[in-house]
Amino acid sequence: MKKEEIKEMSTQDLKDRLAQMEQEYAQLKINHSISPLDNPSKITADRKMIARVKTELRQRELNNK
Repeated sequence: MKKEEIKEMSTQDLKDRLAQMEQEYAQLKINHSISPLDNPSKITADRKMIARVKTELRQRELNNK
């Protein structure tokens, strides 16, 4: 998902997607602690994507005030 795609999504869709991404990220970290992943950089990429979505949600919150 790119920045443009994030900006086009509705706020509720972003919140739903964020919850799903955080759940997948937590599961990925658990799996990685048990047995190493083939591509551990996916953890970093997922964390950054979560941050992008949270940033967009926060910007929308501040713009609505």
